[in-house]
Amino acid sequence: MVRLTIDGRAVEVPEGTTVLRAAEKAGIDIPTLCDHPELTPYGGCRLCMVEVEGVPALQTSCTLPATNGMVIYTNTPRIREARRLILSFLFGDRNHFCMYCQVSGGDCELQNAAYREEMTHWPLQPGWRPYPVDASHEDFVLDHNRCILCRRCVRACGELVGNFTLGVRDRGAQTMIIADLGVPLGESTCVSCGTCVQVCPTGALIDRFSAYRGRDAEIERTKTVCVGCSVGCGVELITRENHLMRIDGDWEAPVNDGVLCEVGRYQPLKDERARIVTPLVRKNGTLKAASWDEALDVVAERLKPLVGRNGDGVAAIASARLPAEVLYLFKRIFADAVGSGMVTSTGWNSAWASIVKSGRVSERGLDALKSADCVVVLGTDLVQDHQVAGFFVKRSLPQGTRLVVIDPADNALSEWAHYVLRPQPGTERDLLLGIMAAVVELAGEQSNRDLSEHSPELASQRTGVAADEIRRVARVVASSQKPVFVYGDGAASNGSAGIVETMAQLVNLIEAPGEGYPALVAVCGQANGLAAAAYGLDRAFSVGGHQVAYLALGDEDPDQALVQPLEGVPFIVVQASHVSAATTMADVVLPVETWAEQEGHYLNLEGRLQEAHRGLTPPEGVWSNVRVLQSLAEKLGITLDDGWEQALRARVPIA
Repeated sequence: MVRLTIDGRAVEVPEGTTVLRAAEKAGIDIPTLCDHPELTPYGGCRLCMVEVEGVPALQTSCTLPATNGMVIYTNTPRIREARRLILSFLFGDRNHFCMYCQVSGGDCELQNAAYREEMTHWPLQPGWRPYPVDASHEDFVLDHNRCILCRRCVRACGELVGNFTLGVRDRGAQTMIIADLGVPLGESTCVSCGTCVQVCPTGALIDRFSAYRGRDAEIERTKTVCVGCSVGCGVELITRENHLMRIDGDWEAPVNDGVLCEVGRYQPLKDERARIVTPLVRKNGTLKAASWDEALDVVAERLKPLVGRNGDGVAAIASARLPAEVLYLFKRIFADAVGSGMVTSTGWNSAWASIVKSGRVSERGLDALKSADCVVVLGTDLVQDHQVAGFFVKRSLPQGTRLVVIDPADNALSEWAHYVLRPQPGTERDLLLGIMAAVVELAGEQSNRDLSEHSPELASQRTGVAADEIRRVARVVASSQKPVFVYGDGAASNGSAGIVETMAQLVNLIEAPGEGYPALVAVCGQANGLAAAAYGLDRAFSVGGHQVAYLALGDEDPDQALVQPLEGVPFIVVQASHVSAATTMADVVLPVETWAEQEGHYLNLEGRLQEAHRGLTPPEGVWSNVRVLQSLAEKLGITLDDGWEQALRARVPIA
C-alpha cells in the first residue's frame, strides 16, 4: 500500500493508483474533462493539475502515480489560476456558449467546470470560426463546434469497443475528430454502439433520441438487464414521465463494464410496432376487445378438454426473452399440468441443451475473453451477433491476442482475424480433429494420443483447408498462455453437438499455463435461452396435429418460421405486447408488458443470474406475464408454486 497526504488528509491506496483516484477515495473532488474511469489515463485536458510538494511544476493528477510520502494540494490559488487559463483556451478554441446555455443545466462537464471556477465570460475572445456538424449518422450527431478534443470518444472506440473508427486528424488548431480516413460518420465503419456518445463530456456527440428532452435532474435512471441476447449486459434506462428516452451502459455491471452494442442501446428506441392494450377475442372472424375475465374464460374452456392429451392437444412455446419466473410457470402449466409433450421456447438451441446435460457452464465466462492471448471462434459472427463479446475480442488484438475464425460462410469477424479457416460446410468437426492431430504432432513423444487417422493431410482432404494452415493454427493454439475457444449457434446447429464435443476435446488436449485456461465459451441464443433449456423448454417447435397453439411471446417479434406453421391450427392464443403476424392469426390475444416494464431474473451465457427491474409502467389494462399465467392456471384449477430458482439451480451451476 502507498501512503500520501492530499489537502491535509492521510490517504492509503494500493500501489499503482493515480493521485486522482487516491483523491476520489478520500472524497476530494478534482475537476477533469479528458479523464474517464474506464479509459487509460491520458492527461490531455490538464484540468486535473495539482501541486506536489517539492516539485516546481504543476502535475496532471490523472497520470501521476501516488507514491509514499507524497504531499498533494488540489485547490491552491496557483492551481485555480491555471484551471481558469486552461478553460479560457478551451472556450477560445471552438464555439462554446456555456454561460448562456440553459439546455445543459448541469449535464455538460465543460459548463460545470467553468461554473466551478466562477467563470462568467470568455477571458479570451473566441475566433468564431464555424466548424462542421456531421449529421450523417442515424443515431447521433457530431458537432465539432462543441468538441474540446479530449479524445474520450477516440479512446472509447479503440480501448473499449476495439473498433478504432474514430481518430484525430491534423495538429494544433486544425485538429479534428474524424471517422476512418475522414468520411462522414454515417458512411464509416462505425458499429453504432454509442459508447462514444455516452463518454462525451460536452455534447459534441449528441444522441438523436434524447437530445433536449430533459436534463439529468429531470430524469429517472433504472438499472436493469438488456434482453437483446444471452450476454446479459447491464443497462440504465433513462426515462422521463414514463417515456424511454435513452439507454446507457451500466459502468458498474460486471458482465459488460458499461459497454453496449447497437442492439442494446438503440434498437429498443426504434420499436414502432403498435401496442396491444386490451384483451382481444375473435368473434365472427374479427378480433374484438374483451375483458380479461372473458378472454381467459375462452382460453380455459378450450384448454380443459385437452388436458392430458399428448400429440393432439396443446402445443406451447414461450419467448426466451421472458424472465425465468415466467418460463417456469409456463412449463409448470403446459408441460406438467396440461401434460403436453410439445412445450418449448423460441430460444431452443442444442448448445444450451448440451450445457445443461453436462452440468457445466463456461467456467470463466466472458472474463476469459478479456485477457485471452488466443481466441478461436467457430460457428458465430461476433460482429453481427452477441456484439459485446466481439468487442472484448477485438479490443484485445492490439495487445497481441491472436484471432482464429473458423467458418464455412462469410464471417465479418474474419476482417480482424490472423487466421481464417473456411472448411467445406459440414466438415468443421473434421477440421477440429485435424487441429487436434497437429497439436499431438507438436507434443511428439510427450503425448500418448494417436490421432493419425485425422492427420492434417487427411483433414485437408476432407475439409479443403491446407494442411500447412492447419498446422500453423495448431502451433498458435498450443503455444498460447491463455487460449479461449468460442462457439455459437452455428456450431451447435450445424452437424449436431459433435462439433461442440470435439471442441471440448481440443480444449482438454491443450495444456495452457494461464490459470483458468484454456477456456470454452458458448456465445449463442437469446437472453434466457439457458434458463429455458434448464426448464426443459429445449426442442424444435411443431404444431402438427395439435388443437391449440399457445404462444407466450412477450415483446418478441415472431419470425415467419414460427408463424407460418400456425396456419391450420384450430385455435391460437397469443400472449404478446405488440401487434404481429401471430396476433393477427390469433383467436385470443392477451396483452402483456415489455422488457422495460417487467421485473424478473435472467440467466446469461455465463450462468450468471441477474435481476431485471421495471423502468416503465405498462399501460392500464396490460398485465404482467406472471399475472396472466397465474390467472389462467387458476381458471384451469392448476396450483402453481414459486420454485423457479430452486428448479434452475438444480439443473445449472449458477454464479
